[in-house]
Amino acid sequence: MLEIADVRRDKGTRWFAESDATSPVRSFVLVTYGSCVYWIEGRKVVAEKGDALLLSDRASFYGKSIPTLLQEKYVVAFRAAPGSLKPTPLSVLDAHPYVKWKTGLYDLLADRMKTIYDQWTERLPYRETMAQALLLETLVHASRELDRGCPGGETMRLAETMRGYIQLHHREPVTKERLAEAIGKSPNYAATLFRRVTGQTIGESVHAARIKTAQYMLRHSRLTVAEIAEYVGYADPSYFYRMFKKLTGRTPSELIAERDFSAD
Repeated sequence: MLEIADVRRDKGTRWFAESDATSPVRSFVLVTYGSCVYWIEGRKVVAEKGDALLLSDRASFYGKSIPTLLQEKYVVAFRAAPGSLKPTPLSVLDAHPYVKWKTGLYDLLADRMKTIYDQWTERLPYRETMAQALLLETLVHASRELDRGCPGGETMRLAETMRGYIQLHHREPVTKERLAEAIGKSPNYAATLFRRVTGQTIGESVHAARIKTAQYMLRHSRLTVAEIAEYVGYADPSYFYRMFKKLTGRTPSELIAERDFSAD
């Protein structure tokens, strides 16, 4: 069983952190923008957008922003829960003093890390239980990816092309046939590769992109829920409502309540 010690989102050009070899805390890091640098037991490690990093317990390190370069990353610090009888059996936790890799599961992991951060900082009911469950899921995905080996350069390029297509066209119907055309492969090959690299089906990725756009619009536009649902690609507002609640744990109305146009 794991216990979360801290959750944060580091950003900007003035970040600094350090830990010594007596600390029982591990850290899982996902860089979402720019780059930063760590010195881990004397080794220089540069972490860039799309990199995942697991820092083991009792590893001495310090890290800082790179001058003049913006960076943003999510960090979850955690340890074994008091009274745990045996360690959590995940291969990513066996790394010492660290393991870093360019993850193909970026969208999936970024969504989980953001949700952990939101749960933790907004102090929602049962936040510890939800955050622990999401952290465990994140570490399972990381372990599976490391166990099967990170995708090669060409495989990653094809997956990134499909992800880029979804980001540009998620308001439209996105099928394996359209993604296949985008990468010049067969539809079944495109669907299989996308799932293997990203950990998501094409449909799951499209829904995630639509809901991300909807979250921004619910907070920052004057459109109604039905208008936003239609804009992002859902003809049925009730289906949009169900997908939104499923993926965010909140209702569209809750985000609309956070609108602030006082500066208009």
